[in-house]
Amino acid sequence: MSGPNVYTVTQVNSYIKNMFTQDYMLRSIMVKGEVSNCKYHSSGHIYFTLKDARETIACVMFARNRTGLRFRLEEGQQVVVGGSVDVYERDGKYQLYAREIRPDGAGELFERYEQLKRELEERGMFAPEYKQPIPKYIRTLGVVTAETGAAVRDIINISGRRNPYVQIILYPAIVQGEAAALSIVNGIRALEKLGVDVIIVGRGGGSIEDLWAFNEEIVAQAIFDCPIPIISAVGHETDTTIADFVADLRAPTPSAAAELAVYDMEHLQDKLSEYAYTMQHMLRRTVGHYRQRVEQYGVRVRYLSPVNRIRMKRTQALSLEEHLQSAMESRLRDSRHRLALYVEQMKGLSPLDKLNQGYAYAADRKGATLTSIRQVSEGDLVTVYVKDGSLDATVTAKCEKDYGASGSEGGEI
Repeated sequence: MSGPNVYTVTQVNSYIKNMFTQDYMLRSIMVKGEVSNCKYHSSGHIYFTLKDARETIACVMFARNRTGLRFRLEEGQQVVVGGSVDVYERDGKYQLYAREIRPDGAGELFERYEQLKRELEERGMFAPEYKQPIPKYIRTLGVVTAETGAAVRDIINISGRRNPYVQIILYPAIVQGEAAALSIVNGIRALEKLGVDVIIVGRGGGSIEDLWAFNEEIVAQAIFDCPIPIISAVGHETDTTIADFVADLRAPTPSAAAELAVYDMEHLQDKLSEYAYTMQHMLRRTVGHYRQRVEQYGVRVRYLSPVNRIRMKRTQALSLEEHLQSAMESRLRDSRHRLALYVEQMKGLSPLDKLNQGYAYAADRKGATLTSIRQVSEGDLVTVYVKDGSLDATVTAKCEKDYGASGSEGGEI
């Protein structure tokens, strides 16, 4: 079957989508109903169905639009969804593309919330320069919350586990209803008078109506005026109240608030053990360094001490003495050797030695040695010395002789 009035599925779906797009009311519409089949996809998109007593409509909120969602979407919630109705061409189904979601009946409260938030922000109550630091180590922890419920149990359990020595003072406040705001303010002021170190103000999660006491101006003012650091712990991570903005520190849950307020003693013990090991190691190194320096100074002192210097001088004197004695002995040996040489030379020149060899010499009566015949005359008395004595003689004759010409001839006297 064919003809000009036959269309493809794609053409039909595209035509229907174009009709939805051109409808002004469907481009921006608010729909209320009950949430069912709610699924949070890993991509960040939220898929759910909105229903009333008779009908349902498929809905999707893309991840890029979730920044305005202030609570977690759950089954059975009554909500108002704002967005546009359009056709998903692939399946040929229309669905509501949500841009904003708020609890049904809470629109007025949201507007009051936003208005008070803007007003307090303009007054500077959210400014970071007014935030007080949370003490690292505390002794007393004040808690303003309901006497019964998971919040106070979580705070007590976690605080006791992290540091059992911290004293917890609970002010059993009303945290929901008309009397809640004044009760919370009274709790903050009572704990302020007791002088606790830190105050936790909070409760478990809930709807905007349940948490509204923490959006009241008197509660915000009491938190801002309190000189004691305050940690707000209202609801879950997606629930943000005025008290969270004014408080010195915001915790997503009461359990997280206890962890922020109470330091973990086990962690402290580990750090102290680590510091002790580091200090001991550094101390050993320092002591070893100074011990080595002391030993070096000891060596220098021993070297420079008077006793050591005297010992060194004495050793030096002994060395010099030995050197001097050695030098003297060497000089004496040299002198003895030279003397022996001189003796031998003198022996060669000694008259007595000549006499022993058979020679003799003559002297006049005065003892003068006669070396020439001209020293005496004939008839003079002379003494002749020989090897074993002397002879007295008279000169009877003189005979002149030149022994330079012949050494073998003798002469007469």
